[in-house]
Amino acid sequence: MLFPADAPDLLPSIPLSARTILDVGCGDGTLMAAYGLLNPTARLLGIERNPDAASRAAAHMTEVAAANAEAETLPFDVPDGIDCIIYDEILEHLHDPWALIGRHAALLSPDGIMLICVANAQYWRLAERLLRGPSDHGDAPPRIGQHWFTLDSMRERFVRAGLILCDVTVREPDGDAAIAFAAGLAPGLAAIGVDPDAYAKAAPPSHLIWRVRKEPRPRMILAGTMLDPVGGVSQVRVVNPLQAIGTDPMVTASVTNQLEIGQAGDGIARIFILHRPALFGEHGLAVLKQITGAGFLIVTEFDDLPDHFDMMRMGGALSFYGAHAVQTSTTTMANALRRYNREIAEFPNAIGSLPTPANFTDPRVLTLFFGALNRERDWAPFMPALNAIAAIAGERLRFQIVHDQSFFDALETPHKHFTPTCDYPTYLRLLGQSEISFMPLADTPFSRAKSDLKYIEAASCGTMSLASSVVYGNSIADGQTGLLFRDPVEFHTKLLRVVAMPELARSLGQAARRYVADERMLAYQVAPRIAWYRSLWARRDSLEAARRDRMQQYLSAA
Repeated sequence: MLFPADAPDLLPSIPLSARTILDVGCGDGTLMAAYGLLNPTARLLGIERNPDAASRAAAHMTEVAAANAEAETLPFDVPDGIDCIIYDEILEHLHDPWALIGRHAALLSPDGIMLICVANAQYWRLAERLLRGPSDHGDAPPRIGQHWFTLDSMRERFVRAGLILCDVTVREPDGDAAIAFAAGLAPGLAAIGVDPDAYAKAAPPSHLIWRVRKEPRPRMILAGTMLDPVGGVSQVRVVNPLQAIGTDPMVTASVTNQLEIGQAGDGIARIFILHRPALFGEHGLAVLKQITGAGFLIVTEFDDLPDHFDMMRMGGALSFYGAHAVQTSTTTMANALRRYNREIAEFPNAIGSLPTPANFTDPRVLTLFFGALNRERDWAPFMPALNAIAAIAGERLRFQIVHDQSFFDALETPHKHFTPTCDYPTYLRLLGQSEISFMPLADTPFSRAKSDLKYIEAASCGTMSLASSVVYGNSIADGQTGLLFRDPVEFHTKLLRVVAMPELARSLGQAARRYVADERMLAYQVAPRIAWYRSLWARRDSLEAARRDRMQQYLSAA
């Protein structure tokens, strides 16, 4: 997943396309450290009153000021505005939080938002502790700061401040207990004129999390289907992009088979992405009719040559003719798919989050990783060279093989480990623990249409790529961000060089990681993807007319 289970809960609420972020009361920078792995080129600014915490935060952020958050002048230069200003449990403790919000709102960029987390003054445990009084341990009554906020009071103040509400979510740590507490109080609440039902809704959240902005923007619903997760393709092409786009507060994005039916004229753009669909016959036509009938535009996501798949012999071109647009990962694929549909966008595969480096821990040992599906024709010519070098290197060269039992069996060395087909996180963990990633591709039309996903996966881990010039020659700078080979002789020479000079593998892996951090992060595609989807919606009438023409030609030829 794009956001790890242990990530700060505010992380998915920060727009991933943000260029400049201000964290007011940033503490030790934990939140921004996590965000920096998703968007490494963002400018991360922090204000923190505690000098020690500010010093620790500086290790993770672009600039940190040990200053009073309520100072009249911002201690940073922000000529292009701020894309996200974060207040995480700090407004309660300020002298005049609404004056601060007013000053900061003026610094927002046109698409900028404020992300505000405050303690809920109606949280049921606050009332419970007040009712119980001090404990035997002398606990004082609960305090949540100088200012108390509720759902209604916050909404009213945002309106008065001229801010537009995007959404509100909650932290609800003990919902069942809250319901029981509210039910028990219901008679007493009614007796003093408090609506028990309203209190039961207000009491469960411990915190309220708001996103607000200065200027209105139209909303968009983005939904997508996903194939069974094999080899990480679904994760990279569907799940992670939808999660990334969903960090925009005006976009609701999800992987689903359910269609939210629109109302005519509600102004909400609706885009449905079909991941590698196999549409043909009456069933395929019914699927398309259902989606368009719900008011969605259809985008087909495809990143392999379709002629390689049996569906095309059964009329699977409907998957492209019947969509309003197509998205893919490479120029080669875009050119191949243009014969079916002229409305095409190219979004190269990208890394969602930079993993923490876990390799090069033992300078005496290198581990070569190989993990691919159905690639025996690609690797077989190089196996004699692999075995020859394995014999020379002995225990200094180890092998980590995922999925391909034949590759594992062909290795003539005891220093090897096999992992059957596994989930994507396990695949990435094993890759990240290796120093070399072996990526052969035969020079065939199907291979030439492949993307460089395996390279950017390895590069994000700081793992050096030893790859064929087919496909990877378009991304790897030979001798700078990896090593390329064109035949078994060149492969033998370069692998032997790396085994003799392990530091070379380390330096190339680090350079490749910098390349991914600078150019191949999913965060950098969020704005272009949203802009393309919105442009499709703006042109929906002409796109639907073109789709109907293609469908008519398809049905006439069937």
